[in-house]
Amino acid sequence: MAGILFEDIFNVKDIDPDGKKFDRVSRLFCESESFKMDLILDVNTWLYPMELGDKFRLVLATTLREDGYADTGEYNPLAENEPSRADSFEYVVFGKIYRLMNESKERDKDKDLLESSNRLSAYVSFGGLLMRLQGDANNLQGFEVDQAIYLLMKKLAF
Repeated sequence: MAGILFEDIFNVKDIDPDGKKFDRVSRLFCESESFKMDLILDVNTWLYPMELGDKFRLVLATTLREDGYADTGEYNPLAENEPSRADSFEYVVFGKIYRLMNESKERDKDKDLLESSNRLSAYVSFGGLLMRLQGDANNLQGFEVDQAIYLLMKKLAF
């Protein structure tokens, strides 16, 4: 779908393993179901409480417009009546990709077998709330440094 950079279902595996640093923010450590991606995400738990074992849908998009066209970059109160991707999500934040780190390296496994790893990490800041999405570089095509993105989340019942 146009405007969507990444989408998957994630499971919360750990919360604040180094201890809680802020009253209203928790650091979630999650794994995706389909693409075997690792996610570390700061969430304002005062607004959107999360618990260990929660499962959620995560979408990273360049626009909230359902037609995929770019946002104007300005608030338009008349656009509030138009449908938006945000309408079907519970938690939406806006941020910027500030670093992409390629972690390509070969690992010596059993001294005989060299295994090539092509992993990419995307780092995003959502006004101080941080995210690192890490996994196969093929799943993060279209990510660019200084690119503005929306993170959209919705808990899933299971």
